[in-house]
Amino acid sequence: MNLSMKWLSDYVKVDVPIKDFCHALTMSGSKVECYEEEGKNISKVVVGKILSKGPHENADALFVCKVDIGADEPIQIVTNAKNVKEGDLVPVALDGAVLPEGKIKKCKMRGVESFGMFCGLDTLGLTAHDFPYADPEGVFVIEEECTLGQDIHSAIGLDDTSVEFEITSNRPDCLSVIGLARETAATYDLPLTVKTPEFKGVEGDVNSFLKVDIHNEKACPRYCAGIVKNVKIGPSPRWMRERLRASGVRPINNFVDITNYVMLEYGQPMHAFDLRYVEGAHINVRNAVDGEKIMTLDGVERELTSDMLVIADEKKPVAVAGIMGGEYSGIMDDTTTVVFESAYFEPSQVRQTSKKLKLKSDASSRYEKGVDPCISMTCLKRAFELVELLGAGEVVNTVIDCGHSAFKPSEVVFDPEWINKFLGTDISEDKMKEYLGRLEFTFADGKVIAPSFRIDIGCKADIAEEVARIYGYNNIPSTDFRGVAKAEFTEEQKFVRTLRNAAVSLGGYEIATYSFVSPKYFDKIKLPQDSKLRNVVRIVNPLGEDTSVMRTTTIPSMLDVLSFNYNNRNEKACLFEISKEYIPAAEEKPFINGNILANSGNEKHKYQYSLPDEPQRLTIGMYGGEADFYVLKGMVEQILSEMNIYDVEYVRAGDCDAFDEKYALHPGRSAVIVKDGKYLGIMGEIHPDVQDTYEIGVKTYVAKLCIPEMMELAADKITYSPLPKFPASTRDLSLLVDNDTPVAELEKAIKGAVGKILEKVTLFDVYRSKEMIESGKKSVAYSISMRSHEGTLTDEQADGAMKRVLKALNAIGAELRQG
Repeated sequence: MNLSMKWLSDYVKVDVPIKDFCHALTMSGSKVECYEEEGKNISKVVVGKILSKGPHENADALFVCKVDIGADEPIQIVTNAKNVKEGDLVPVALDGAVLPEGKIKKCKMRGVESFGMFCGLDTLGLTAHDFPYADPEGVFVIEEECTLGQDIHSAIGLDDTSVEFEITSNRPDCLSVIGLARETAATYDLPLTVKTPEFKGVEGDVNSFLKVDIHNEKACPRYCAGIVKNVKIGPSPRWMRERLRASGVRPINNFVDITNYVMLEYGQPMHAFDLRYVEGAHINVRNAVDGEKIMTLDGVERELTSDMLVIADEKKPVAVAGIMGGEYSGIMDDTTTVVFESAYFEPSQVRQTSKKLKLKSDASSRYEKGVDPCISMTCLKRAFELVELLGAGEVVNTVIDCGHSAFKPSEVVFDPEWINKFLGTDISEDKMKEYLGRLEFTFADGKVIAPSFRIDIGCKADIAEEVARIYGYNNIPSTDFRGVAKAEFTEEQKFVRTLRNAAVSLGGYEIATYSFVSPKYFDKIKLPQDSKLRNVVRIVNPLGEDTSVMRTTTIPSMLDVLSFNYNNRNEKACLFEISKEYIPAAEEKPFINGNILANSGNEKHKYQYSLPDEPQRLTIGMYGGEADFYVLKGMVEQILSEMNIYDVEYVRAGDCDAFDEKYALHPGRSAVIVKDGKYLGIMGEIHPDVQDTYEIGVKTYVAKLCIPEMMELAADKITYSPLPKFPASTRDLSLLVDNDTPVAELEKAIKGAVGKILEKVTLFDVYRSKEMIESGKKSVAYSISMRSHEGTLTDEQADGAMKRVLKALNAIGAELRQG
């Protein structure tokens, strides 16, 4: 709904900045989408009078004009307009003027200086509908009363502001200027002025012109009609055209504009019929006959059914009730007698017909939400008042009012105590009555009586809402919900959040994959047929085989995404996912009341499995760039460090049966992560066969970390260690060991031998050489840093620790390298 601020001022005088107005109406429940100031992109355009018009000395198609713009001296303008002459008033864009099409500057046109330009309708963003007398192809010759030099905005009425409201379906009363004026008056506590429409009319009996019968009073409880004779079709006056334009409606002619004007003003759709095309001068409001057809105003022939309400004459339908008129129901240039219709149609009936015919209109959108059932006669009188004001014809002073049944307004018990409790406020009863009175509610016998236009009122909560929005939502104190626990993250959620942030900080991009997978995934990663991971939860009604089981490992899902990225020419990828695996419970239980999760395979005996375990996993995958085993290991170590997990061990995956995913990994480039005898995860390079299966052409690396086990082993508290007071003692060791001896085994022996004075042990060299070192051996060098917090280490203490280290290393086959 677009609201003209000029039009609004007829009913309520509100003098505030437009931004404040929009904010106040939004806060009181009428949401403003935006506002638009007419002509805001036009400046330095004024009214000028052409004093003279002569030929251009260098161009036959151009003319040189002297123009009076109310300044000391006239200005010269070169134009090619043929529709202007001496004495015409025209819009003049001066040097530096801003128009929608750009900025105007003085210039020379074929050697003659021009200090501006004349403007046409399109240059000003107008059409011939706004000024019917103007030439749409030429310069706009102004016929309005104005003064020379007057700004064009005020001269032609291009100075309104239009406010666009988002009206919810429960407030059809606000689909009108008076409805929004009522809201404005209530919001600002200002008087609302709405005059009762009056018309004089000419003597005559409307029944001698027209007869009306309602055959379905449930679908049409009220139908009002009147006659205008000696009709004069023509353009509407400027003030009406301006208001229609600001409301987003195109002016057409005086009679069509009157019906649109009343609809926008009151929210009541109206229709005007040419009496010549109402056969028998008899209007019947009835249901259509199955198969009956009508050509609507949009030029489409539509077939009707018996549940659709129509306005018909004695032979045929002339309009679809509440939606659109028929082809010959409109007003034409030679129309002499017009029937004005103002009726109330039942909302659900209009909506059902509109949907079946796939036909929407401004009228149907209002009727299907519900219009004021008591306003039909008022709107008819307003239309007649405008006919007389515009001199558009003679109104017969009697009217037809059919089916006028007594209207019963909505009544709700008025309970101020309940309203305060409901809102959490402390508003006095008198204040509540004042707020409701502003909205035209009345009181009787302990009840609130809603006005006829408020069809949305039905219970005490509706009354409380009306009080709250006029009191001010921002004035209601904030209180905690009663009976609702304060939400906070669980320890697991906090842990996972930290884990996610750590993965992101290391350059990982998070992905999300489906928990439903295909059984073929297990073959793709080379799982043995007897692998425990093949024991899955099966879906009874899967979408297809590719989503028929719940996954027991997340690595195939990660490989799928890596493969997709590689085959879409992404040169490198580093991805991670925090997701669940679904491990079936060990025992089956007979199906009792509940849903079937899985089928045992025997159709005669169905089981409801116990819910599967759903442990969370962090899965990491990478390829390309600098990705290799050690980059992945460094990423894993950094994540474990962030989670306060230290001193983990790496065991060759082939020597450990904890993870069947080892079959998907390279046997010599994979490891299981262990701490205190608990398995934290597995990592390594993908087996070449698996890599080929997934069509990844570069080495690919994955890791899977077990989040529950990580939570169990993560340090609860971070212990503060003061800066050391005593110096460290450092010793270097160069060892000779078998090629297949893991360095982790050596580090473990060193740490156990040195004891509590060990500060750190660092591997700084691994060396192999057929010339320098015997076959099957490698040289491994460590730097061992020792420090005591009780005093400076003596040489005897350091040497003693090194003797224990050598002894421990000798026990696992390592010897001190000589030379």
